[in-house]
Amino acid sequence: MSAPEDEEGLLPLTQRWPRASKFLLSGCAATVAELATFPLDLIKTRLQMQGEAALARLGDSAREATPYRGMVRTALGIVQEEGFLKLWQGVTPAIYRHVVYSGGRMVTYEHLREVVFGKSEDKHYPLWKSVIGGMMAGVVGQFLANPTDLVKVQMQMEGKRKLEGKPLRFRGVHHAFAKILAEGGIRGLWAGWVPNIQRAALVNMGDLTTYDTVKHYLVLNTPLEDNIMTHGLSSLCSGLVASILGTPADVIKSRIMNQPRDKEGRGLLYKSSIDCLVQAVQGEGFMSLYKGFLPSWLRMSNLVGSLRPPNETQQGTFERRMQS
Repeated sequence: MSAPEDEEGLLPLTQRWPRASKFLLSGCAATVAELATFPLDLIKTRLQMQGEAALARLGDSAREATPYRGMVRTALGIVQEEGFLKLWQGVTPAIYRHVVYSGGRMVTYEHLREVVFGKSEDKHYPLWKSVIGGMMAGVVGQFLANPTDLVKVQMQMEGKRKLEGKPLRFRGVHHAFAKILAEGGIRGLWAGWVPNIQRAALVNMGDLTTYDTVKHYLVLNTPLEDNIMTHGLSSLCSGLVASILGTPADVIKSRIMNQPRDKEGRGLLYKSSIDCLVQAVQGEGFMSLYKGFLPSWLRMSNLVGSLRPPNETQQGTFERRMQS
């Protein structure tokens, strides 16, 4: 008879190291999804910066010189003025972000589920615990990944700076990290972290609650069965709610991260998240908080749909959701 160690060695890797395998496979899926949908993220960021009223304080003419474009015209403008491959400008720090964010969020969620919350007496993990755990884990993961988000946003705006005749800030990803660290110190790498974690919490809450709610409603109250159609409709709805909740914080986060800074790394446009919010609403109107909403919704719905398969239970919702 073979020893237990020999039998264990014959098992597939997914059975020998289930958690590590799940993390690696999820990370690979998230990376592929990131590459496929990254142009939407770039377009979203460009739209969020258009018409920024606070630039007038610095005497910047970019607000008046740049006409407002919708999603399609922005995409075409990037291709025509900068080149097709510029739709993926900033994708490297975005992938770095996935590694840090997904890893931090999954480890935190597993700890909360197993140690803090635990399952009920019938071994069921209720939805409210999944939502709270998902929000808390999203906050931790996003906080850890803030430096990569900061570099991603700034690199996404480099093409626009070049068109405006401004000098480029970075030669590459690693130069960006080094320059931000040199100018602002460790604290500079966490610029915009407050609206960033707010967005993560709101997006996770909207996604985790809406997907299961819509899916169960469709299965119980319509002729639809638990199939790809139900899965797709639920993903669209969860992406919509997540975008409605998270886009204002996303706009504030992007503007704080991209604002010009002095030699000490302090922002020249906004003193805080509240200051950015007030200036945006007063100078551009309330709907300025929803600039970039459409590409954000399409991207979230696409990621939800591609990373969460049909027939998923509530217990598995968060583990499948690798993007926020």
